[in-house]
Amino acid sequence: MALALLSGLPGRARDWHVAAQATGGDGSLAKPWPTLQEAVNAARQTPGPHRIVVHSGHYFNVAATLIPADSGLVIEGDQPTPPTFYGGVPLTNWQADGKFQVAPLPPSPTGKPWDIRLLLVNGEARPRSRFPATGTLPHETSFGVSWMSTTGGGWARPPAEAELTTLQYRAGDLGDWLAITNAEITVYHMWDESCVGIAAHDPTTRTLKLTPQCGHPPGAFGVKKYVLWNLQEGMTEPGQWFYDRAQNRIVYWPKAGEEMARLHVVAPTQTSILTLRGEPGRPITNVTIRGIHFAATTVPLVAGGFAAAAFEGAISLRDAHDCAFDRVVVRGVAGHGAKGSGTLRRTRIENSEITDCGAGGIYVGGEGAVIRNNHVWKVGRSYPSAIGIYQGGRDCLVSHNEVHDCSYSAINYGGVSNVVENNLIYDCMKVLHDGAAIYMFAARNCILRGNLARDITDTGGYGASAYYLDERSTGCVVENNVSLRVSWPVHNHMATNNIIRNNIFVVPGDAKLTFVRSTDFTFERNVLYAAGKIRVEGVNGVAHWVNNLFFSESGVYESVILSQYSPKTTTTNPPPNTVTENPRLQDPARGEYRLRPDSPAHRLGIQPLDVSKAGRLTP
Repeated sequence: MALALLSGLPGRARDWHVAAQATGGDGSLAKPWPTLQEAVNAARQTPGPHRIVVHSGHYFNVAATLIPADSGLVIEGDQPTPPTFYGGVPLTNWQADGKFQVAPLPPSPTGKPWDIRLLLVNGEARPRSRFPATGTLPHETSFGVSWMSTTGGGWARPPAEAELTTLQYRAGDLGDWLAITNAEITVYHMWDESCVGIAAHDPTTRTLKLTPQCGHPPGAFGVKKYVLWNLQEGMTEPGQWFYDRAQNRIVYWPKAGEEMARLHVVAPTQTSILTLRGEPGRPITNVTIRGIHFAATTVPLVAGGFAAAAFEGAISLRDAHDCAFDRVVVRGVAGHGAKGSGTLRRTRIENSEITDCGAGGIYVGGEGAVIRNNHVWKVGRSYPSAIGIYQGGRDCLVSHNEVHDCSYSAINYGGVSNVVENNLIYDCMKVLHDGAAIYMFAARNCILRGNLARDITDTGGYGASAYYLDERSTGCVVENNVSLRVSWPVHNHMATNNIIRNNIFVVPGDAKLTFVRSTDFTFERNVLYAAGKIRVEGVNGVAHWVNNLFFSESGVYESVILSQYSPKTTTTNPPPNTVTENPRLQDPARGEYRLRPDSPAHRLGIQPLDVSKAGRLTP
């Protein structure tokens, strides 16, 4: 009663209520608004601060925008069952079409076909039709131009438009049956991919004309593989779907026992669900989002570029200061979970879960961001260049996150004076190459410490590593980290004046450390245990080798002096000032990295490590 009286007083802060089944009201608990945007608009008209309480339920086709006038607003989900905002519409009126079920889509407001690249069935993103069913198809297009590194300006000459839009496929792989109205194609590159449409098909020359253009030419980096999507020919098992553009309908193949009348099916219509949109010089400030679930977004048909960065997030921030997200869940979206742009300051994303994303997880940086205690997993489902936690900035903290099941790098957070610590990372780099559990580009004075990276398989190409300092990274410290079952624990490329110290690397086979086109590194008091040989490429990139402990069970050590990317000389010795004794780890075969009391590491000044607390903190 007291709350009701307070809420009714003019000019005073109040709670506004939103309920999924409401038909209109005044935002009170008795007469809640039916949509979040109505509650935001109403709160905007009176002095704050205000809180919007969103009651449990499903909210469809949500695309709410907050502006600077909404600064100070708190939007909180009612507990214990949080509400879910869907950036899409439920599909009904299913009809049988042979073994498939089909449902019409509402007319598109633009008059063009919808951008539908995800379908949620009972809250789960179901697999899109895919050709071939598994693996990839080879193509025969080449692009022989040299890549000069990102710092060096990219390609030695810019690709021509025809080189970015032409692919010749192998004889017998495709034919007249290819329906280009529906078809989409993913062309794989080295560290990213291009998912685009097909404008024309010439079966006589086996040529596809792609639109819009790819980010890199097909065949670049020597990568010659592709996959087709959204074709009836790609429907090979129950649970799959495709969007029939010609008839503006969704075609779904039910799993055994599924009754369409009992399924909750949502097709996305929005690219973002909640947008905090400030302006340059006039940011939105002090907004808090707590205890809300988000699901079902789509993306346009364009090449996403590195990290699939062209796409939006279900949560979108632009020119936002001091905004916080707590206990948020994003599940089942075609784009990113959360993405920031413009001037961002002191954003906090904590205690949240981001999963089942076609693109990336948390793409928020800027100044003073805190990304802490989140679970980010199953990202890059449609765009494998996507990253778990990405962007970077200045004076940011990425701490105690658990990141896994990633198609590319788990964390990529370069910038100035950022700290990436106590994260648990595993099962990443599953599709693309030239990345790592933690990758830093152009990082200055950043710290990587107390992290555990484990179980990363190198799938070829430019490789996969645990900790990677790339072009122009300088003044960084990589210390007190552990990598388990990662063959390439440390990779450094075009980096200078960094310190790698007091880490433990356990490799079940051959191990490799690399310092390519790098200078003035300090590598001190590290333990490297390998069942196979230990190879250091670019040993001349390290100015100071100090009290390291290497042990190869095979007894094979190789030190390679590099000239640019090519070996100049190779010796069968470990690096200088390196002790080759058994480090006496407790049980390296089982990944038990702790030092035994009789370990020679102690006399070398190597400090014991315990990264058992890496990852999410217990609430």
